[in-house]
Amino acid sequence: MNTYSLRRYRKYLLPMGCMALLTWLSALGCGVHLASAWRTFGTSIGYFSGLLVPDWSAFSDLWGPALNSIFISVVGTFGGAVISLFFGLAAASNIAPPWLRQCTRFLLSLERALPEIVIVLFLVAAFGMGPSSGVLALVIGSIGMLGKLFADAIEELDMGSLDAIKAVGANRLQVMVYGVWHQIVPTVVSYTLLRFEWSIRLSVALGAVGAGGIGLELNRSFQLLDYHRCCSALILVLVIIVLSERGSEYLRKKVNVGGTLK
Repeated sequence: MNTYSLRRYRKYLLPMGCMALLTWLSALGCGVHLASAWRTFGTSIGYFSGLLVPDWSAFSDLWGPALNSIFISVVGTFGGAVISLFFGLAAASNIAPPWLRQCTRFLLSLERALPEIVIVLFLVAAFGMGPSSGVLALVIGSIGMLGKLFADAIEELDMGSLDAIKAVGANRLQVMVYGVWHQIVPTVVSYTLLRFEWSIRLSVALGAVGAGGIGLELNRSFQLLDYHRCCSALILVLVIIVLSERGSEYLRKKVNVGGTLK
């Protein structure tokens, strides 16, 4: 018996063959031709080689837009997180009535269906180019993401502690503060910092379409074929992303079970 028979690997070969066929048909449908890409490979190497040598004199001009991107991310994320708390309460089945929960969940799902890049295009058309459009886009995007995550966290609360607080005569506000808020503080901090990391990346993409910041400088450098300046902007983007990830990771580790910092 041939242990290396194709029948033995049929359950692996069939999905791989279907995926290969689907990839080939998709490439034909969207006009991707490897032959033409290979012919322009030499020219592309010349362009990309410019991205390996930064323009050191450009860093003094790029620090301002880089900080602007950070400020846009901070305002958009933490402003959206505050609003998301109210949406999370309204979307939690153990807090809000069914009609309010269903309406809020529908609005949150509707927002998540729209990428931030589409939202900022509407905002740029309505309010013009600038950081305000980027901040509003990040606020709206944060509400869609954090609102759902906060609602799910609230629905997983220990209802016994809430009933105990109600039993000693606490009003609704006290129940929210001492029963709900104290339990979800670590989750709120963790999800907000995670969203901040994502907003840093988004601020670069949103800046390229009119929201300002380092993304706008990156887009201008590409349009002007100034690849050395573009390399400098990319270095700053990488530094910002790495620092934001390390900072948020440090803060998440510092948050203990009680929701305070160690």
